[in-house]
Amino acid sequence: MKHHAFGRMPVTVTNVGFGAWQIGGSWGDISEADGRAALNAALDAGMTFIDTADVYGDGRSEKIIADVLKTRGGKRPMVATKAGRRLNPHVAEGYTKANLEGFIDRSLENLAVDSLDLVQLHCPPREVFYQPEVFEGLDALQKAGKIRGYGVSVEKVEDGLKAIEYPGVVSIQIIYNIFRQRPDHLFFQEARRRNVAIIARVPLASGLLSGKITGETHFASDDHRNFNRHGEAFDVGETFAGVPFEVGLQAVEEVRKLVPTGATMAAFALRWILMADAVTVVIPGARNGEQARANAAAADLAPLSADVMAATRELYERLIAPHVHQRW
Repeated sequence: MKHHAFGRMPVTVTNVGFGAWQIGGSWGDISEADGRAALNAALDAGMTFIDTADVYGDGRSEKIIADVLKTRGGKRPMVATKAGRRLNPHVAEGYTKANLEGFIDRSLENLAVDSLDLVQLHCPPREVFYQPEVFEGLDALQKAGKIRGYGVSVEKVEDGLKAIEYPGVVSIQIIYNIFRQRPDHLFFQEARRRNVAIIARVPLASGLLSGKITGETHFASDDHRNFNRHGEAFDVGETFAGVPFEVGLQAVEEVRKLVPTGATMAAFALRWILMADAVTVVIPGARNGEQARANAAAADLAPLSADVMAATRELYERLIAPHVHQRW
């Protein structure tokens, strides 16, 4: 794995990090023991970036991270969490400094730290990006020492472009994968120009790009790939990257033809993301230690050829773009 500067913050992170949504919940039955094993394997492989959120298992993910890091000791990785989705209803008016401070205080306790490395607004309503007082509140919390930096996790490219107009925003987390290529059209250029770190999430399109899912795959009732298939619980773009399931399965078979001999489709899909210079870190999740180790090893694949990259672009434009490109 390579190390990249994290935007304007005085820290470097590995280009493959650990996405901790799965060890929190909404991915079916993942035991706490398996979650700990996955995180330990990621750290053993050298990953130095962990991404979580206060709503992942209602704090379960944050608490597992805190306990694992305490047990391991030594130099801590960068831990990024998110805030805002605890609001009910989740509306722009709720993004007050007082509410955000309350969420941050809860994460400080869950993660057992005095200051959060990075807090990200968690896919806030679009109106939030037009409320400078929200970002002024984050500036104040940073000045008070409760957070070292802040960024935004966004659903749409347009929200990312608006967010980076605020000088305090040091990072944007956005969906970017073979099935969601729009960020590379304009957003990455602007992020590079402003030296904003990019965290690429949903890198395997909720497992579609692992190549292991079929039309007969069963998803548990508490797995978002079951209950959010059509956006019933949150933005449908978070589930299978917003691609209709049958279309995704068709596209996967074409991706399979591009995977080099000896590599898995998952590793290929992660390496594809790392071909983008603007990406600081990609954050695949893992259900167990084996998956975490495989994610780390993806960074060691040889760069993909121009022909392969062109083939993935053609596939995207032909099969996938009509369903996702203008939506996100």
